[in-house]
Parts: sequence; structure tokens; C-alpha cells
Amino acid sequence: MNIHSASIKSICVYCGSQPGRDPAYRAAAEILGRAMAENGIDLVYGGGTKGIMGAVADAVMAHGGKAIGIIPEFLMDKEASEESLGRLNELHVTRDMHERKHMMFERSDAFVTLPGGIGTLEEIIEIMTWAQLGRHTKPMVFANINGFWDPLNALIGHMTGEGFIHTAHLVRPLVIDQTEEIVPTILAAARSGTEEGEPELINRM
Repeated sequence: MNIHSASIKSICVYCGSQPGRDPAYRAAAEILGRAMAENGIDLVYGGGTKGIMGAVADAVMAHGGKAIGIIPEFLMDKEASEESLGRLNELHVTRDMHERKHMMFERSDAFVTLPGGIGTLEEIIEIMTWAQLGRHTKPMVFANINGFWDPLNALIGHMTGEGFIHTAHLVRPLVIDQTEEIVPTILAAARSGTEEGEPELINRM
């Protein structure tokens, strides 16, 4: 199913540089990558060529999509290979993590978080923080493959209940269990936000 939107031209995907134990994680990355390519949506990601990172990039490119890798210089040897990086449509090597994250934000119209580790968690939490502070209204998604993000969602609910998330209405991550629903849900969210008069994917970082 092809769904086109003038608002969503690129999606940043945060995910692990390792494959994880459950084969469903890699399968989800491949499904998401194919859906993005078929809908003309560019991939913005951490530039790695291994693990789930590599799987989503390979799927995007295999189906005619564009993969934009953004990676700090010190991670080149750990998460990528020169041969594999040569296949990406674009590769940006940054000085540090801060520059990388800022560039990923600027190049993206929405954010999807597949399973990953501490680095993946840190990246999406920062994006959620920026949303809470009113710095953007870009759609944010937790790809909750086999309940991977259930513990984090429970923690966020606990923090909200205890009164520590003071602007919870601005932190609206979409929790999606079925990978096939991610792209249609993001496009629908973008259309809904525009129709309701909300700022359209603003970039004020």
C-alpha cells in the first residue's frame, strides 16, 4: 500500500547496532525499510551497517529508497565498514555525537525507535524532551516489537502519574505493535496535526 504525504519526506530510525536475540527485531527493520521506500520516504539513521541498523538501511535501498547515514568519526570502525558505507546514498561523518544528533533531527520529519540499547534509548528520550519543551511537533513512534518497549512505557506512565512530566500533552509518542502500521500511522498523524492547525513539523532547534 502506497501512501504519499507532502509533510513526511524522511524518517529518522533509531535502533541497535546489534541484531538482538529475537529474529523479529530484524524482520521488523526489513518491513519498515521496505514500507518507507515504497512510500518515497528517505531513511535518516545512525550510519551503521551492522545489526538492526544495517537491516533497515539494506531494506530501504533494496526497494529503491534513499538511505542517509550520519555517523561520528570515532564509531566508523565499530559500527560500519568502508565497503558497506560505500553503498549508502549519502554519508555524513560528524565530529561527535552532539553534531550527529542535531543533524539527524534537522534531516528528519518523524522518528521511529526500533529495539536497541542505551544509545537508542538516549536518542529517543532526547527527542521526547525537545517535544516537551516545545521545540518540535514531529511524530514520534515506539516500534513495540513483541512488547520490547513495554517497560519504558510503564516508566513514563509512572513518572506522569507521580507529577514529573509537567507537559505530558506535548510528549505523545505513538506506541505501535505491528510494524506494517508504522508508516501509515505517521502519515495520518502528520495530516491530522496539519488539519487541526498545529505547527507543521517545525524545526526550531
